[in-house]
Amino acid sequence: MSRSLNQMRPEELRVGAALATIFAFRMLGLFMILPVLALHVERWPDATPLLVGIAIGAYGLTQALLQIPFGVMSDHIGRKPVIAGGLLLFAVGSIVAAQAHSIEVIILGRALQGSGAVAAAIMALAADLTREEQRVKVMAMIGMSIGVAFSAALVIGPIIDGWFGLAGIFWFTAVMACCGLLVLFLAVPNPVTVRVHRDAGAVPAELGRVLSDSRLVGLDIGILVLHMILTATFVVLPLILRDRLGLDPQQHWHLYLPVLATSIVVALPCIIVAERYRLMKSMLMLSVGVLALALFLLAGFDQSIMMVAAMLWFFFVAFNVLEALLPSWIAKVAPAHAKGTAMGAYSTSQFLGAFLGGALGGWIHGRYGADAVFLACGCAVVVWLGVASRLPSPRYLSSVVFGLGGCRHEHVVEWADRLRAVRGVEEAVVIPSDQVAYLKVDNQCLDQVALDALRFEAAARDP
Repeated sequence: MSRSLNQMRPEELRVGAALATIFAFRMLGLFMILPVLALHVERWPDATPLLVGIAIGAYGLTQALLQIPFGVMSDHIGRKPVIAGGLLLFAVGSIVAAQAHSIEVIILGRALQGSGAVAAAIMALAADLTREEQRVKVMAMIGMSIGVAFSAALVIGPIIDGWFGLAGIFWFTAVMACCGLLVLFLAVPNPVTVRVHRDAGAVPAELGRVLSDSRLVGLDIGILVLHMILTATFVVLPLILRDRLGLDPQQHWHLYLPVLATSIVVALPCIIVAERYRLMKSMLMLSVGVLALALFLLAGFDQSIMMVAAMLWFFFVAFNVLEALLPSWIAKVAPAHAKGTAMGAYSTSQFLGAFLGGALGGWIHGRYGADAVFLACGCAVVVWLGVASRLPSPRYLSSVVFGLGGCRHEHVVEWADRLRAVRGVEEAVVIPSDQVAYLKVDNQCLDQVALDALRFEAAARDP
């Protein structure tokens, strides 16, 4: 019984791979500009460090403003129209930026790129096309595609810039948007039904509850700071590599590739240890501390390429650990029926951080110099360390969606007590209108056999 529930069907695997590919195409296009845009400031006489920073982070503002509304819109007009419209906006923004002759037009293009905010709609489509038991796996595939896209962007961006220039990067991203459209319509089936999935999408009515939870707000602050310092770092890092260290821009990827690859190799065991041995709070504090130390040392010892490489390695080890731990922590502490809303607020904070990092990083660079950017980022991380120290350790609970579609409506509410009676089920919230129960379970003591028996009983009932 449980084997059929726990194994992904081939069609679910294909859906996960296709949607992860669309996500990766878009994120690759957004990130490829990070390691190169600051190097082209001389092309625009009116460019200032502030405007360059805004250009780097502009996508984050429009993404933050529009991703939850676009997700809600997809509940009403369908997933594919919203995703297709977002990819078209991304392509238009890329074309605008590719033909730009001023920094202001680059900013416009980047803002248009970000306005194609389809993350929430993609997650909702994944939920429409997969069973509740397999949804976490598909979401994990999509999440991993973001990390791969970021790492690839730091390597591919300088290579394309060296071959075809800045315009070439934007044309490349426009082509990727078109490829994403092809994948959407050729490889992703149409969902039989479209409905709200509280575990995968934001529900506006739950926003107040999510934003009043100090644990969730603390984690939102964490991801905001993390992406703020990442974007601010790339406002000045390419210039330091070129102007202080004499590294040819076409060779920057020679530094990024080994640093990123080896940092991931080290970060993965740290993530596994934190999850398996329930050491998330300790690993979070350690990683934030390492991040702050790396930034302060970058400010004081950025005259040596070996020192810069070493500090970047520590930076990305900590960054990769935190990038994995924070959303996992959100999933553990968010209310069972508001997980999607909590993740929506978290993603909004992430993209807002990218915009703030670009704008503040550019302003600080123009007024006080590159080293001051690293110092300011280090101070921001120290503040985050204080916030993180006040977070209680999470309860190690997983979210489970339990479908009740085979039950008569009047019987659905009776299932909450039956589900809570299963050993290891800590929380069960039934949404009668959706015929779904959202559970929080402790996998170490969960009676999976009893839960699977109830699942098959619910599926076997006549509607």
